[in-house]
Amino acid sequence: MLVFLEYFKLSFCGRNHNVTCIQSERQALLRFKQHLKDPSNRLSSWTKNGDCCRWDGIICSNVSGLVTELHLGSSRGTRKLGGKLNPALLDLNHLTYLDLSDNDFRQTEIPTWFWNMSSNLSYFNISRNQFQGNIPDLLTMTQPSVLIDLSCNNFTGSLPLLSSNVTAIDFSFNSLSGSMSHFLCHELNESMKLEILNLGHNLLSGKIPECWKKWSRLVGIKLCDNNFSGKIPGSMGALTLLQSLHVRNNFVVGEIPSSLRHCGELVTVDFGSNQLSGDIPGWMGERLPKLIILSLHSNKFTGTLPKELCALSYLQILDLSHNNLVSEIPSCINNLNAMNSGNNSDDKIFYRTSKGSFFEDILVVMKGRIVNYDTTLKLVKTMDLSDNNLSGEIPEEVTSLAGLQSLNFSHNHLVGRIPYNIGAMTSLECFDLSTNNLSGEIPLTISDLSFLSHLNLSYNKFTGKIPTGTQLQSLNADSFHGTKLFGPPLSESSTDVRFGTGSDVLKNREDQHQVDWFFLTVELGFLSGFFGTVFLLMLCKLGRLVHFQYVDETGHSLGRIIRKYIVK
Repeated sequence: MLVFLEYFKLSFCGRNHNVTCIQSERQALLRFKQHLKDPSNRLSSWTKNGDCCRWDGIICSNVSGLVTELHLGSSRGTRKLGGKLNPALLDLNHLTYLDLSDNDFRQTEIPTWFWNMSSNLSYFNISRNQFQGNIPDLLTMTQPSVLIDLSCNNFTGSLPLLSSNVTAIDFSFNSLSGSMSHFLCHELNESMKLEILNLGHNLLSGKIPECWKKWSRLVGIKLCDNNFSGKIPGSMGALTLLQSLHVRNNFVVGEIPSSLRHCGELVTVDFGSNQLSGDIPGWMGERLPKLIILSLHSNKFTGTLPKELCALSYLQILDLSHNNLVSEIPSCINNLNAMNSGNNSDDKIFYRTSKGSFFEDILVVMKGRIVNYDTTLKLVKTMDLSDNNLSGEIPEEVTSLAGLQSLNFSHNHLVGRIPYNIGAMTSLECFDLSTNNLSGEIPLTISDLSFLSHLNLSYNKFTGKIPTGTQLQSLNADSFHGTKLFGPPLSESSTDVRFGTGSDVLKNREDQHQVDWFFLTVELGFLSGFFGTVFLLMLCKLGRLVHFQYVDETGHSLGRIIRKYIVK
């Protein structure tokens, strides 16, 4: 979903009450209103003898009094508009801004006249409705810079061809299908002006084509949650202005192309939940110095954890989980400076374009749940290296990452002790070291982690008494199963408490590819297996049903991820 707040604010700054609207346009707006359902009486100011330039949602030209902008998008706390689209809008010949977002038009198919009218618009937003049907080619956009947001609807069919004047498009959360080759490789005489391309959460398939050079102005690309296959195109390396690249949750294979080293403006790289392989390239730490988000989870990467990544001083989210990395955790990890400090005063990650700014968003595993962060993303700092084959000890240097909120090293082959100075990580809320070969006692300094609410130390070789007088006593006993620890929340005497062996739990995770941090294996025979299978199938169906709800992106992606894991 595109968010262009700067454009929206500038529009209302231009409002002028010293002009009077044109009578024919007032009549056109009244006819348009007649076919609308307005349960909250939002359009009460639209009266027969009123001045339409003073009506709610109407902006007129400062000079001519002609209607230029129509702001009828719903906001929180207001009832949604519905009904039918009246062709009276065609009489608004100077309309350049149309916002009907977040309303309820009851699975209405867009009429041809409406698409024809849109060719005069510079801002066209009908997102978060229930519009359906095919999107026609948008080749006749007459304005020099155009933003089109059709996201969160029921549109089907193939991608439309675009005018070279289109600057930003969001077709996400629809049911568009087929290849994107004709869309991307269509022959036009001029270079494209497109800066934002969001095709996420559709049913698009086939290879991502090698036709990116003429799209050189692109700043953000979202292709996530589709059915794309093949390799990441090498021609993407020509996008030297690119700042955000999302290809998450597809079926992309091969290695990360070396040509992406030329995209030095990249802030976000999200290639999670694919079938990428080979080494994680060291040049990502050297040639992409502005990276804040690097998500490569749930792929088939092998080799070592590159020490060059330690040079990414702006990195706040690092997710390399669910791969086959085999090295030790590098001690240079303390050079990740953005993880060393507290939260930045600016809580958004955003990119400026010619049409305003749009906010970044990404899925993060936090407190055992998959959460979608957007407007508060700049406040999130996490590291997830779980489900690899990492070995050696946890470097003491990790404790200098005092800004980290979530640290997950679970399901590896780590040995040794928890670093004594773990209490220095004062922002830590989630800490998972489960299913390793760690030993020794829990450091007393862990009591300094006052924000810690999720801890999992299960299935290790820890010994001794759980430190008392801390929040550890309020945690679930499952956090300590499969260890030699004792004391509250476990029993007072030393014991080896478990509902299954560590190898059983690890095997269960490998078989089902769950994303949970807490694992409890209980032998309940046929009854448990049957209802567990039914529950997973219901989750998969749920992930499909939330397809059209933007605010439920987390549930939708979780359903798709679980479905892919079951297929594997």
